[in-house]
Amino acid sequence: MGSKNKLKRFKENETFSNLFQPSRKILLADQFEMKGNWHDTYFKNTNPIVLELGCGKGEYTLALSERYPDKNFIGIDIKGARIWRGAKTALQEQRPNVAFIRMQIELIEKAFAPGEVSEIWLTFPDPQIKYKRMKHRLTNPAFLKRYKNILTGDGLIHLKTDSEFLHGYTIGLLQGLGHEILLAHHDIYKNTEAPGEVVEIQTFYEKQFLEQGKAITYLKFRLR
Repeated sequence: MGSKNKLKRFKENETFSNLFQPSRKILLADQFEMKGNWHDTYFKNTNPIVLELGCGKGEYTLALSERYPDKNFIGIDIKGARIWRGAKTALQEQRPNVAFIRMQIELIEKAFAPGEVSEIWLTFPDPQIKYKRMKHRLTNPAFLKRYKNILTGDGLIHLKTDSEFLHGYTIGLLQGLGHEILLAHHDIYKNTEAPGEVVEIQTFYEKQFLEQGKAITYLKFRLR
């Protein structure tokens, strides 16, 4: 994408009522006005809040919001040119149960109050295979602790990835930490009991992975 198109999208992002772009400074100072107020201020209901972390263009966020109109969905990504697509589509299709935040996922606790979130989806995150990149791995112990701090007591986390490494790493970590694994499969499209939202919703890249014959893994777990 050319720099002109990116700039155009960044400017348009500023006009979207469903897209929040708090600065790092605001987040670190714990001054983001939506923290703890998502139900009352934005969604204006008490329905469960579901996050998609690293949402890209928001494909999963949008598909889930259509499938579950009785839940609220928030897609989070740092890439403004990508998140533009999801935010724009949600406005065009008048999805009142969708919002987006442009921010770094490591600051997730600065955007949500304890117990404010019911579910988290991690859809095809970068596996960060090299050891020195482990701190950026979205299922490492530090990130799991952040998720636990914003989830309800029975909150769920879903990991869908084409990376067997990330799938295996996460299972081993969860078992070692005593967390509750509810469903784990190394090739979800070969699991006849797979949840509909896992196999019936496919991102652009997921379709490419499937065409290449790659197995898609899935993990559903609860932090204890």
